[in-house]
Amino acid sequence: MEERAKVLEPMEPKRKPSSLLWVGGIAFTFFIALLGFFLAKVPGFDHVGQLASAIVIAIVFRQFFGYPEAIRSGINFSSKKLLRFAIILYGLKLNINTVFQDGIGLLIRDVGVIAFAILFTMWLAKVFKADKTISLLLGVGTGVCGAAAIAAVAPIIKSKDEDTAIGVGIIALVGTILAIAYTILRPILPLTPVEYGIWSGTSLHEIAHVALAAAPGGEDSLAIGLLAKLGRVFLLVPLCFIFMYFMNRKKHGQQTTGNKIEFPWFLIGFIVMSLFGSYVLGSHIPVSDGFTNGVSNVTTWCLTAAMVGLGLNVSLKDLRTKALRPLIAMVITSICLSVIVYFIV
Repeated sequence: MEERAKVLEPMEPKRKPSSLLWVGGIAFTFFIALLGFFLAKVPGFDHVGQLASAIVIAIVFRQFFGYPEAIRSGINFSSKKLLRFAIILYGLKLNINTVFQDGIGLLIRDVGVIAFAILFTMWLAKVFKADKTISLLLGVGTGVCGAAAIAAVAPIIKSKDEDTAIGVGIIALVGTILAIAYTILRPILPLTPVEYGIWSGTSLHEIAHVALAAAPGGEDSLAIGLLAKLGRVFLLVPLCFIFMYFMNRKKHGQQTTGNKIEFPWFLIGFIVMSLFGSYVLGSHIPVSDGFTNGVSNVTTWCLTAAMVGLGLNVSLKDLRTKALRPLIAMVITSICLSVIVYFIV
């Protein structure tokens, strides 16, 4: 009887604490996201944004207090499941109909931008002997749509969580600095509002960066800038499938016994939501601005919580040793991209 009691004794408390800790882990990532939201209101950080601010807090927490192992299951849920959910919701921001109707010319230009950003970044990474994974993520983020693109490609190329978080943090920081630089340069550049909008939308990283830079140019500048940016977001899906193809070929060529690259089902959700938002919402199902803003806010919070989960995996030692050279490669690529697009606008 005593042996039986010993066996049964530790089994009773297992279920409740594990589920509570799982919820606690998710809540913790949203709490850090909330702190990031408030930090983004502070002068200086207001240009960086909630996403990057939350990642900074998560990285600082990790250095001082270590990784909260007790709630790891909930943190992992945020960094993986919530991340995919946010990418799916992100599809609602892409109006495919607008891209096809008004942006075919811009779309062709966007293909060149993405190819240049990725290939040039990887060439510089080879020259500087930079970390290949982080450099590839930064090339994708620079060419496509910043953090969302990095988050979508990361699981396909089997990126470590810490590398993904480093990539997102760098892309947010550099993109913000460039967007502010655009607004400073705008009054002295010989560009019409439409040309300035195309320049911003074709060369800047995040949709938020494009909005920040293009808005001072007026409504026409902002509209054409966002249209150019949407074309790059649209190309995220075929780009991911291209990466899948090459990753599977690489594994096959190496004759490894490991698992094949997992199909990114969340991209199917991204496509479905894009189609739904483009051809159903608004035309067949009336929606208010409040609903649209609400969905956008949910997307931002889920993506921020997911990035907190990734940021908790970053150690400053790795950041110093792995991030500097990819950062230099990405900055050079971003500047060259801005100059090239400026002259072809």
